[in-house]
Amino acid sequence: MPSPTPPRRPDDLVQLLTRAERLAARRLQGVLEAEGCSLDAWRVLASLSDGEGHHMTGLAEAAFLPPPTLTKLVDQLVDQNLVHRRVDPFDRRRILAHLTPRGQEYWRRVDRAVRAGRPSLGGDDDLLRSLLHRLAATLEDPARV
Repeated sequence: MPSPTPPRRPDDLVQLLTRAERLAARRLQGVLEAEGCSLDAWRVLASLSDGEGHHMTGLAEAAFLPPPTLTKLVDQLVDQNLVHRRVDPFDRRRILAHLTPRGQEYWRRVDRAVRAGRPSLGGDDDLLRSLLHRLAATLEDPARV
């Protein structure tokens, strides 16, 4: 006789999300290491790949990094000629980061490798993406929680 299913705990969703994130990050790191890229650098490059200049504060948030860590990482990317910094023409006190032409080429190569290594959920990829966006939006809005 099969054992009864244990009652669901309130934190099951958090456990599932944490497990999925860690497994996805581990798989992604394997692909990125083959391309000579770290997970943090990939997040920064992904943000900059839209062709817009990004302030360091926004990049730190997008890459889930504290500002001093982001600054060191961007310094490394500048040294590799993947990123360059420019003064914001609208606020000369702020700096915008951009991909260099070499950085754009590198991003395209890394992005192709990441996409090729990404597992598919069949037709459910868009559904999962939509649900995760809804969850994040709900959690970001204190009035909805």
